[in-house]
Formats: sequence, C-alpha cells, structure tokens
Amino acid sequence: MSQKIDKRARAPLFRDRLARAMGEKAVTQAGLARMVGVDRSTISQLLSDDGARLPNAQVVAECAAALDVSADWLLGLTERPEQLAEVLAAAMTMTEAPRALIDETIFGWHQEAAGYKIRHVPAMLPDMLKTHAMLRWEYEAHLGRSADQAIGASEDRLGFMRSNRSDYEIALPIFEVQSFVAAEGYYRGLPAGVRRQQIDWLVALCEQLYPTLRIYLYDARRLYSSPVTVFGPLLAVVYLGRHYLVFRDTERVAGITAHFDFLVREASHGAREFPALLKDMAREIG
Repeated sequence: MSQKIDKRARAPLFRDRLARAMGEKAVTQAGLARMVGVDRSTISQLLSDDGARLPNAQVVAECAAALDVSADWLLGLTERPEQLAEVLAAAMTMTEAPRALIDETIFGWHQEAAGYKIRHVPAMLPDMLKTHAMLRWEYEAHLGRSADQAIGASEDRLGFMRSNRSDYEIALPIFEVQSFVAAEGYYRGLPAGVRRQQIDWLVALCEQLYPTLRIYLYDARRLYSSPVTVFGPLLAVVYLGRHYLVFRDTERVAGITAHFDFLVREASHGAREFPALLKDMAREIG
C-alpha cells in the first residue's frame, strides 16, 4: 500500500534508499553509472543533491532494475524493496497436495500459526478427527496405502491441536454429515458400526475441547465454499485436489478470512448445537 509522503521528504528518502541499495549490493557510483548508462557525475548528484527534486522516471527505473529493487520502494511508495514479480511470487505459491495425512507441509503450516486461530473448511470430515477404524476404511480399502501411517499422522495432528494455544474453527456443509450418517456418496459402504463409533468420537472431542474446537454446519444450498484453511493472519490455503494454492499477502488472507467468518455467521447449526445434533443423527443409523 502506498504511503502519503510530503514531496519535500520524498527526494531525501530516494537518496537514502538509493545509497542503502547500493551498499547492500556493493555497487559503487561508477559501477551503477555503467549499469544505468549515465555519467558517474549523474549518480553522484543523485546521492548528494540536497534539493527537493527527483530524477526523471527513466533514471529511477534504471537504478531500480540495476539494483534489483522496485522503483516504488526507491520513491517511498512502498516499504517492500522487492520488485513486483518477486512480491507476487512470495504472495502466492502452488504446492503439491498428496491424498494422504502424511503431509509435513500441512503440519508445518499448523506449527507456523501456533497461537493463532485456525479456520478450516475441509473437503470432507476432518482427517485429524477421524477414528482408527474410519482411517483404515479410507486408506486401505480405497487408496491402498498404509493405514498405520495415516493413523500415526492423525494422532500427531490431534495431539498438536490439544497441546498448542490455537483455536480451531471448522465449517462443514450439513450435507457432508448427512451423507456420512446415511453412508451415501463418498461414504457408501462404510459399516454402521464404524459410523456410530465415529459419531461418538466426534461428540466426545467436541465436548472435551470446546471452545478450543468449534464445529459449525452451514447449508450448501444457500452458501458455497471450496476446501480452505486460514492460518491466522499468516496465510490462507485453498485445496484444489492435486495442489494447494497458498496466499501470504495480507489482502487475500483477510478476504478469505472474511469468507470463512461469513460461513460461521450464516451457519444453520452453531458449535454448541453440534454434539446434540450428532447424537440425534446417530439414532438414524440404528
């Protein structure tokens, strides 16, 4: 974001930042002059002139390019010296998303955000809240992966959640829970005993960990959300399937946070209601 700077202060700031960039890059006046294509005296004047005038735009741009900083930073329009391409590259990255719990990248994001609120819209029931039987059904029958690894990773994530200072808010579309209870869609073929055990486990966790863990249900006929996780003010991650799209710039993280908070405000069932609703649903299993 640009800053309001008095015109009289902009020229001294330019000189200060130009000298600082030259020092960090170990570039001499003569060296910068050659890189920019001007006389050495021109660079000397830029650094020593105590007036309020700024050099022309082309000289500013050439100096910025030669020193690998942004022209906006030299002129005091931003506090970030990186060039725009570098800012964008740092603000948004794409990371592989293996369909497995053994994902150290995700765990690293949780650790980075320790102490902040974690907001999460999962693609299905949250992995770290699943029972061993549920994980075995998913990872052995459908993916052919070692369920023991998945169980160990799940326990690590849940243990981290229990022990750290972060609050976890989870927003689920109500049809996801209904599909699970009825063994429909993704959950087709899931044995009734596994479903009852999973519901009992979710109820127990919600009652034990509230208010650190809060689960909300929203109506997907009114609202929609892609799977997304917001790690405090630090980053927001959108799950695409094979990849995570990771945003670290303040504006986008704030925008995705506002989207999640809207889901919570418009939830059809609040966190306090969730355990009782699950108990009612468990009766449908028989």
